Amino acid sequence: MTQENIKDKVIVITGASSGIGAAAARKLAQLGAKVVLAARREDQLKELVQELGDNAMYVTTDVSRRADLDNLVAQTITRFGHIDVLWNNAGIMPISFFEEGHVEEWDRMIDINVKGVLYGINAVLPHMLAKGEGHILSTSSVGGLKTSPGIGVYSATKFAVRAIMDTLREEVAQTIKVTTIYPGATQSELGHDITSPKIKALYGNLAAMPKMDEEAIANAVIYAISQPGNINVNEVVLRPLGQTR
Repeated sequence: MTQENIKDKVIVITGASSGIGAAAARKLAQLGAKVVLAARREDQLKELVQELGDNAMYVTTDVSRRADLDNLVAQTITRFGHIDVLWNNAGIMPISFFEEGHVEEWDRMIDINVKGVLYGINAVLPHMLAKGEGHILSTSSVGGLKTSPGIGVYSATKFAVRAIMDTLREEVAQTIKVTTIYPGATQSELGHDITSPKIKALYGNLAAMPKMDEEAIANAVIYAISQPGNINVNEVVLRPLGQTR
């Protein structure tokens, strides 16, 4: 049933050059989906499209730029005729304590984690409403359910994603599916841009923490996308065994 419900769907993924986005793209392509990969790193996107074949394309995209999301949607429709699923997956996590004053990092998180989701919704929603169906997913975080010291701004952006998506669900529940994914610690590049010495002192070696592999999140996304037309999986929360927060 999973393959039957995914085959030939046109699925757009932001943050697709690595990590959970790339892992999901591979699995979705294997299931017969047409995948459109969006990220800033064109070399990695090009390599992944070459691996996936004719049912894949990429569009170099910076989700903090509204015009880039509009272009992503337009190019997808030009190539494949329509969009069935948009997954707002791009995100960054340069966490720090407020007293460190990493304001530029706060701005980047807001631009990518919040505005990127809003720009994605804005770009694709008119198309899906006109079509009378569609599915919008966004990646929040367990940090969007509970905060802790040092993750205040990151957590705020992920709480914002939660609020945006739950409101969207209430507004379009009659025609469009809306899903929010809340991953816990995952093997990915997320957090590799942490510059705060206080974070490193508090949490130690982040690489040693219990983590899920990317496929765990990819499988959750596939579960949500593959449901029958009258079933909307609204929220999925995943943590690795051993993670308490």
